[in-house]
Amino acid sequence: MSDVNIPKRKEKCENCTKQCNKKQSDDGADSHQERVEVNGQVHEGSQLLLSACLSCDGCLSEEESLTISQQSLEQVERVLALNKKCDASKHKVLVASVCPQSLPFFAVKFGLDVTEAAHKLCGFLKSLGVQYVFDTTLAAGFSILESQKEFIQRFRRRHHDSHALPMFTSSCPGWIRYSERVLGSLVTPHICTARSPQQIMGCLVKDYFSKQQKLSPGKVYHVLVAPCFDKKLEAVREEFYNGLLEARDVDCVLTSGEIYYLMEQRKVSVEELDSVPLDHVLGEAGDAALVRHEGRGSEGFLEHVFKHAAKELFGLDVHEVTYKTLRNRDFQEVTLERDGETLLQFAAVYGFRNIQTLVHRMRKGRVPYQLVEVLSCPGGCLSGRGQAESDADGRVDKDLVQQMEEAYSSLPVRLPEVNPTLHTLYQDWLQGQDSPQAGALLHTQYRSQIHTQPPHMQW
Repeated sequence: MSDVNIPKRKEKCENCTKQCNKKQSDDGADSHQERVEVNGQVHEGSQLLLSACLSCDGCLSEEESLTISQQSLEQVERVLALNKKCDASKHKVLVASVCPQSLPFFAVKFGLDVTEAAHKLCGFLKSLGVQYVFDTTLAAGFSILESQKEFIQRFRRRHHDSHALPMFTSSCPGWIRYSERVLGSLVTPHICTARSPQQIMGCLVKDYFSKQQKLSPGKVYHVLVAPCFDKKLEAVREEFYNGLLEARDVDCVLTSGEIYYLMEQRKVSVEELDSVPLDHVLGEAGDAALVRHEGRGSEGFLEHVFKHAAKELFGLDVHEVTYKTLRNRDFQEVTLERDGETLLQFAAVYGFRNIQTLVHRMRKGRVPYQLVEVLSCPGGCLSGRGQAESDADGRVDKDLVQQMEEAYSSLPVRLPEVNPTLHTLYQDWLQGQDSPQAGALLHTQYRSQIHTQPPHMQW
């Protein structure tokens, strides 16, 4: 019998308690202590920033650490170098997908509008040897539409399914990792099964696009540019690896900051870069104009689901969503009322402290919301640690974030429901919106991992 390789876990580290009180000030923390919950136990006096907690490596196995280490500029440069050698059998077709929340970072750094900055970024990536450059807004459209559909289903079965509501959004890998490894079954049944935009983009590139190009998925090397380090953790999840094809949906995640560092390292001048329009998965037939979804710098799941549910469930048209700030600007709620009756109540909860408040209320049965948009980074995706940190002290650069928010909001909004490319792909790629293939490629499952991989952290 062959030996079974069981990944060894690292020794417990105390980096959380040593460092995170300082880092937590980035989350708008005040001087009083927080009650922090891990595995159902409440610990006094720990103040943690979720993104710092999850990126400190203390809860990673050696196998995970090795896999994460391959999500690097060095790995991409190694693939590019192989492409320049004579052995064509080892050549890869490089595809880069850029998150829309990364583009405002480059716009601010380049001193250009978002569209022109995207073209310059595309020019830089192609000068390295990347053959195709997409943005992931299309994949986010799939994720939003599938989330809308799942919410309606959950709402309609809420009276006989205790896990139907509230529904938590699933686009943030930091939140997902924390839910699975720390909160467990309290939360995981409530997480929307729609895949994140990143992983839907991975399927789109490795399944649909590779077939259009008559390439095996293994011949395509897919790089994703994201504002957040936690996206690296998501890319290496077991369910996003195809053992038969020996290929991941996303081979490597690089942060916006890593790409910008590479440009600085190579002494690239923005003025000298060619402006190259982004590619489109449907080729020239598609509309490659840059657009965004509604929301405050993330993908706007709350707003899209709220408007859709108001129309689908109650026949009400909501043209503008009004947020009510509760604890702080990262804990807000939205309410739909008719004749004094509350029909829907959603919340946007960003940052670890606010997530902890949400969890405490949930344990006490005091969560009135039907849907909660949860993001681990205070301020949302534009404030991801892969692009928003100051070079000087590692804190969030608030001026940079404000400029990115202004740049992002300058993009026109287009609802995924009216995107003709999505309708085409639902038919040509997935054989219909409710097909088994749509279920397999656009959805996944999240489960408690506490019993198999308890987080070895001192809190």
